[in-house]
Amino acid sequence: MTNADGIQDWPEQVRGTRTRKPVTLLEAIAEALWEEMLREEGVFLLGEDIGVYGGAFKVTRGFLDHFGKDRVVDTPISEAGFTGLAAGAAHMGLRPVVEMQFMDFISPAYDIITNYIATSEYRGSGPQPLVIRGPVGGGNRGGPFHSQNVEMAFFHTPGLKIVYPSTPRDAKGLLKAAIRHDGPVIFEEHKGLYRAPHLRELLPEEDLVIPMGKARTVQEGTDVTVVTYGLMVHRTLEAAHALAADQGVSVEIIDLRTLLPLDDEAIVESVKKTGKLLVVHEDTRTGGIAGEIAMRVNEQAFEWLDGPILRVTAIDAPVPYAGALEDYFLPGVRDIEEAVRYLAKY
Repeated sequence: MTNADGIQDWPEQVRGTRTRKPVTLLEAIAEALWEEMLREEGVFLLGEDIGVYGGAFKVTRGFLDHFGKDRVVDTPISEAGFTGLAAGAAHMGLRPVVEMQFMDFISPAYDIITNYIATSEYRGSGPQPLVIRGPVGGGNRGGPFHSQNVEMAFFHTPGLKIVYPSTPRDAKGLLKAAIRHDGPVIFEEHKGLYRAPHLRELLPEEDLVIPMGKARTVQEGTDVTVVTYGLMVHRTLEAAHALAADQGVSVEIIDLRTLLPLDDEAIVESVKKTGKLLVVHEDTRTGGIAGEIAMRVNEQAFEWLDGPILRVTAIDAPVPYAGALEDYFLPGVRDIEEAVRYLAKY
């Protein structure tokens, strides 16, 4: 898609791909937002400090100057209020994209999201084409209020979709799909991936839309299946490369990309091939998505299992501030290696 106003009118973080340069995950998100706002007048943004300030992570830097204050709306510090506003706008045919400054702050909007937005179409009140996006995840010494993963707080809510990309390409393509979707989508972006230089990708010039609900096979393997998402995809890759080099263990890695709905077919087909399953996620252990995946595999592929289903997760505790404690709290490469090595012995 080409901007009719010329490359010079794109904000700095969006301009990268227009000049055919590899972009970060943050830049890919900015480009997706920009392109969708150009594509459809009904798409608008709202959230705290997203206009003049350009957002806490500068995702929307330059958007206000180009699109104006009616489409880039700075809101008060009231997540319940501006999420409710987005619901009303969606009823009126608009496509709001709500930014949570940190996804930890989504909790005040839990009522409007679960009791109203998610049930709206089912109750006959009409579709809710809106996206709620924002940064998640630990590793940045942000403590318990700026480091959480919120997916499982909403996983039990029918009517929602939950997306959690791990690469710039997936972030752009899935966000564009989410904005065009006629229902509500929670879109989680791991802040540890935002500006990671080694993840820069050269994205295609053509319209990039990736369907939600489809997992991605990151690498094929024969010995153990690891199902994961977000930052843990990259830690799993690091562990898999070390295991292959040191012990010849072949690891198949499935990146869920969309958590709700889960791609059961991709998970089950991989387990049928390897006979072993490890689920890795940064979210805390109890009530994490690993339990749901394990149950579905037990129901659909039990006879193909050659060992126990294992999980590597964060500890059941608030995210610590102290660096050493946070490193211990979060799943690490060595934790993944040990779990895969244990399964490979069966």
